Amino acid sequence: MLKAALMAALLATSALAQVAPSPSDVAAYDGLFAAAAKGDVAAIGKRTQGANVNARDENGRTPIIVAAFMKQQDAMRALAAAGADVNALDSDRYDMVTIAAVANDVPTLEAAIAVGNRASNITSRYDGTALIAASHLGHVEVVRVLIRAGAPLDHVNNLGWTALIESIVLGDGGARHTATLRALVDAGANVNIADRNGLTPLHLAQASGYREMGDILQQAGAR
Repeated sequence: MLKAALMAALLATSALAQVAPSPSDVAAYDGLFAAAAKGDVAAIGKRTQGANVNARDENGRTPIIVAAFMKQQDAMRALAAAGADVNALDSDRYDMVTIAAVANDVPTLEAAIAVGNRASNITSRYDGTALIAASHLGHVEVVRVLIRAGAPLDHVNNLGWTALIESIVLGDGGARHTATLRALVDAGANVNIADRNGLTPLHLAQASGYREMGDILQQAGAR
């Protein structure tokens, strides 16, 4: 029963993933959107004068969000310098930090943080954070970068899960998710916050047969 419920939640989260600009979107872009997608910093410098740097495309993406999706860090920096809202959310409520976290794109993540995109932002339809998304996916280095940037360790999303819980229930118990859990524990994440059913991280790890995760949690005082 537990596994069935977790699988249903996994399918739900997968169905509402980020929507990156499609090839047809990119081909149709003009102005700042085209410059952002191509990483054309010179064109950004020319086009920001008198232009709306926070304009939106049909999916609510601003030029700087497009630049993040396209991994154009120099364009991100140029748009930020021109006054772009570095904490803007698209229609699916993703910001640059969360976009980079899901993509396992450390250079774009670090560029987003450097221009002022907060790692503490509440993003996505799940009222989550970039740290929760990265923990779900087992993106260990992204998790470490987000922790250093001050991402909230114990935020609970609207599924009732923390980053620590997601590393267990949406992970596979393998090396990446175990290293993710260890990074969270070492950073001071609360190992005893239970899910909505009252199940603690330790219970969830043991129920899934994730012995190493269980050992890490017990050594940190999990009950």
